[in-house]
Amino acid sequence: MSNADVAVIGAGIAGLAAARTLAEAGRDVILIEARDRIGGRILTVRDPATHLPIELGAEFVHGRPPELLDLIREAGLTLYERTGDFVCYENGKLGDCGFFDEAFDVLDDLPESPDLPFAEFLAQKNLPEHIAARATGYVEGFNAADATRIGTAALRKQQQAEESIDGDRAFRMVEGYDSLAAFLRDRFIASGGQLHLSSPATAIQWGPGEVRAATSNPALPEIRAARTVIAMPLGVLQSGSPSISPEPSNSIAAIRKLVMGSATRITMLFRERFWESAAPNVSFLFAQDSPLPTWWTAAPNPSPTLTCWTAGPRALHTPTGAALKDKALATLSAIFNRRDLAELLVSFHAHDWQSDPYSRGAYSYAPAGAVTASDELAAPVDNTLYFAGEHTDTTGHWGTVHAALRSGLRAARQILSE
Repeated sequence: MSNADVAVIGAGIAGLAAARTLAEAGRDVILIEARDRIGGRILTVRDPATHLPIELGAEFVHGRPPELLDLIREAGLTLYERTGDFVCYENGKLGDCGFFDEAFDVLDDLPESPDLPFAEFLAQKNLPEHIAARATGYVEGFNAADATRIGTAALRKQQQAEESIDGDRAFRMVEGYDSLAAFLRDRFIASGGQLHLSSPATAIQWGPGEVRAATSNPALPEIRAARTVIAMPLGVLQSGSPSISPEPSNSIAAIRKLVMGSATRITMLFRERFWESAAPNVSFLFAQDSPLPTWWTAAPNPSPTLTCWTAGPRALHTPTGAALKDKALATLSAIFNRRDLAELLVSFHAHDWQSDPYSRGAYSYAPAGAVTASDELAAPVDNTLYFAGEHTDTTGHWGTVHAALRSGLRAARQILSE
């Protein structure tokens, strides 16, 4: 058994930020993580054939969120801004995304009330089929969501949140996103914090001012603390593991209102940037009618990588393993009219987030009628249980690293203020 002032469960960015802040404030903190690594849905791999780390989880800094930029500066890490063209593959041809702006205009007309499923709202607009399909594809792809479920109130709040931080800009970390997680870990340990990996929490028993968290790590069977920050992904919480006894009814109700989105990521490293002859300045490539619809390059970085993202309902039907690799190569061969891509391929990397037992999905979204669920989940329970993670963000930035960071800092402030 191990005793602490605070137990933090989950060493993603939210848990790391909370643990670091509390430890630096003089609290005795134990941080446990189910995986054998830190970072959660930050998953960075390094291929010796490219100098740019390959991200299979979070990749972009979306806009200019101040808390995240401050942390990146503190850690001494380097950002570069993405540049390049949006290119579409339609009717067997590559070209400009001609009606892209019309599809985005739909999102400027989202009602706050009534809070409708996006698909229902879209049906009421009576838009041309190709515009509606583009808008649906964007909403499902960007939010890892089902358009028949995600609510217009949440989408409207998200749009406003993005506008407040220049969300149309995107940046990437040269050193790899895992370097940010490593910095938080190092600061936490330097302040006296204890980190235990490969320690899945199996049960949380609590009463006001007392928490007992059991783990499946034989070396750490139980932790006792006065308070706990529960910083596990929404999908894991919805699975019922760990059990929480007694159930905090308001928090559990909020957890059940939200939805965990689905996504699969692929990054393919090639010997050369073969796509440049057909699309010399491409940043994002959209192939809406393909089962693998969204691709991007590392531009302006010269890394010869192509990343594919499939999310929402499509991700539930995406193949895995060798079949996924074959599908990706076939898709690119059709788009670029190349038959030699298997010979040009250096390495193939993929991660299916919904089948990952320690995430059970990509990131959260609020269905119609649930726009306030994150606010409900962010409220402390008897000054003892504190939930953190991107699904608890109250500012509309769901699904982002800066949302996770903000939630961890918020949970730490809540504890320190009591």
